[in-house]
Amino acid sequence: MAITTAMCTSFKAELLGGLHDLDSDVIKIALIKASPTGTYDATTTNYSNLTGNSDEASGTGYTPDAETLTSASITTSGTTAYVDFGDDPEWTSATISADGCLIYNETAGDRAICVIDFGGTKTSTNGTFKVEFPTPGASTAIIRIA
Repeated sequence: MAITTAMCTSFKAELLGGLHDLDSDVIKIALIKASPTGTYDATTTNYSNLTGNSDEASGTGYTPDAETLTSASITTSGTTAYVDFGDDPEWTSATISADGCLIYNETAGDRAICVIDFGGTKTSTNGTFKVEFPTPGASTAIIRIA
């Protein structure tokens, strides 16, 4: 169906309610397979949305629910707060095709944080599949609140 880059609306409400602590909770990333059957956007609420539609990517070198984003660092710049994760996630010796990804909070019951559209199918064939986040900043970080 469709993938639209967005911070999940449920995440915004849960953040205000104190459910998420991005620098101490276990934050994970899951790849969304090429041509998913579900729709992933601001209305996505949980990792189970992805698995329930059988839309998580699969392939050699990729294990579902396994990639943790590490070394979270929360920073402010002007009136914007944002989070950066240490290393960009990557899968080595991997044969994977994906159209996007879901970042979610495992500690908080796999609650969705944001959806990212890759702008087309990205593929690796027995190589490294890497999701390169933009340089973190007030106007560029994937997860930011202005």
